Amino acid sequence: MTILIEPTTPPCASVPEVYHDEQLHSPPARTDITAAEWESLNVKRASAHRQCAGCPVMTDCLYRAVVEVDVSGFVACTTELDRHLIRRQLGITVQQASTTPYGAPRVGGGPVSHEAVMTARQAYPKDTCHQLADRLGCSTSTIKRHLRRAREAKLEAREAIRETSSQPTMDAVLDAFDMLSTSKIA
Repeated sequence: MTILIEPTTPPCASVPEVYHDEQLHSPPARTDITAAEWESLNVKRASAHRQCAGCPVMTDCLYRAVVEVDVSGFVACTTELDRHLIRRQLGITVQQASTTPYGAPRVGGGPVSHEAVMTARQAYPKDTCHQLADRLGCSTSTIKRHLRRAREAKLEAREAIRETSSQPTMDAVLDAFDMLSTSKIA
């Protein structure tokens, strides 16, 4: 008898549009949207959470997203804020492997400066990344890159970088994840 094991595609790869929803990345404040929009957001979040929680590689994905690589977006049932809270609880900081910007430079007006992005964010704090990109005439990824750079600068100013050898165990990461209120969404 031969047993065939079929590899399953993670939900983030089979339905990426669910995980690329900007509201999952940076949820609006409850007071900024209507009750119907809030309910819709909760339904989206619960759906993404259920699919992610049922993924066979969820625990490995969570560990990598918390300990090894600082990814953006909704990953392993967590937002960027959730992963930041887990890292703070575990006392770890993830250093980016490279600070080289990716992608082709913008054609026309030249690259958008970090100061321009931060000024626009301060002037329009409720704008989404897409709206800021439209205002500045650049891509959404450019805005996200500059916002991430600002967050990292704040983190580096507050936290000391730990040695690579002191990485937490998988159990410690899962325990910290279980303490999040968002881990109980679905």
